[in-house]
Amino acid sequence: MKIKHNKKRNTAFIYESLIREATVAIIKKDDTKRQKVINVIKEYFSADSALKKDLECYQSLYTHQDLNKDISERILFETKMQRKMINPQQIFDEQTKLINVVNKEISPSVFSNFVPNYKTLATIAQMFSDKVDPKNKVLLENKIVSNMCLTKEESSFDQQIDKNVYNVFARKFNDKYNNTLLENQKNLLNYYVNSFTDNALSLKVFLNEEITTLKEKLIEAKNLPEIKEDEEMLIKTDSVVEKLESFNGTEISEDILLTVLKTQNLVEEIYTDGNNS
Repeated sequence: MKIKHNKKRNTAFIYESLIREATVAIIKKDDTKRQKVINVIKEYFSADSALKKDLECYQSLYTHQDLNKDISERILFETKMQRKMINPQQIFDEQTKLINVVNKEISPSVFSNFVPNYKTLATIAQMFSDKVDPKNKVLLENKIVSNMCLTKEESSFDQQIDKNVYNVFARKFNDKYNNTLLENQKNLLNYYVNSFTDNALSLKVFLNEEITTLKEKLIEAKNLPEIKEDEEMLIKTDSVVEKLESFNGTEISEDILLTVLKTQNLVEEIYTDGNNS
């Protein structure tokens, strides 16, 4: 028997929806809303809260992939044991308070945010439920294990981002600079949209590697005839390299992201023109 899934009682869904709400606020430069959402996340998902412990159980089952079946089954077993130790009434009470706060202080529309892995979160919620019969519980567990065994390519990183948020930033960049996004630009925006899920760790790693690559390509480009023989182009190239170097140790901002996006486009143009000449 399949039980009806209530997404407002799905701790991971609420968390992911709030993360996307905060990301939209950042892109729109709505500092008031951004801070309000972050404060709610910090308060209701603090280390000693039941919701934080519940979220960690969900995350153990949907943030790990490309694992073998044995490891996946062991993680599932341990996760089920951990969740049984959380007081279900405490989870329910904290969810109720959080739902009320979101509705009154942020917006009921938060619960309508696009969450790419919604089906996976719903499957986990049903598996956690004590209203599911043994047969269906086993089938749900097998589905979760199968998902954990998927490779990163099979799960598709592009499908994990919030398409609405991605489109807002992409359109903003395209309208301002009249460019079509390159593959490395798409990757940068993907990491940016998901930066809240790991405290921007993945974004910082990607940016560090990307900026290093861009600097190396710009320095190499100075040997190309069309740049080497043009003093103004040499000065501009050095200026861009210096700008990228100035980002070292700087807090990630929209200005940095836009600069890197423009530089990615510049490097593409330089080497495309150079190969065509």
